[in-house]
Amino acid sequence: MPEFILNVNDYRAFEKLDAFTRGYIAAMFFTETCHDYESEEWFSDASQKALMEGRVSGSVPEDAGFDDLSADALAEIIADCEAFQRENEALLEAAYETPRYDADRAGNDYWYTRNGHGCGFWDRGLGDIGDKLSDACRYSTVDLFYTEAGKVCIA
Repeated sequence: MPEFILNVNDYRAFEKLDAFTRGYIAAMFFTETCHDYESEEWFSDASQKALMEGRVSGSVPEDAGFDDLSADALAEIIADCEAFQRENEALLEAAYETPRYDADRAGNDYWYTRNGHGCGFWDRGLGDIGDKLSDACRYSTVDLFYTEAGKVCIA
């Protein structure tokens, strides 16, 4: 299986984000990217039919990435990640004491857990800490959509 590489042209803007938020965005695009269609064919009858029938998965085209986030979506992501980190600061700090677990991975796990992807905080060997972090974000799903203007937005 090939490694997922987030499509980022504006690395300066991306690197200004904290590691948790960068991890969250990477996981978001990892799970929501449709590898069958690029942006130029996203709104074709064939791609829309395939998406509606469930023959392909994903809510954004293969070539979409960080730079395609709408300003509102990025602001919402930043605020959401800041709030989760603030509200769960002690739990996250305890989790970061686990070897090979850091803010980037926690951002991934925030996206995976809240959207029910079958892995996340509870699945990292964090014990009770992972269970509490999972409880803090489960059932608060976030959905993306791609606009004809070429922007990734949050529903």
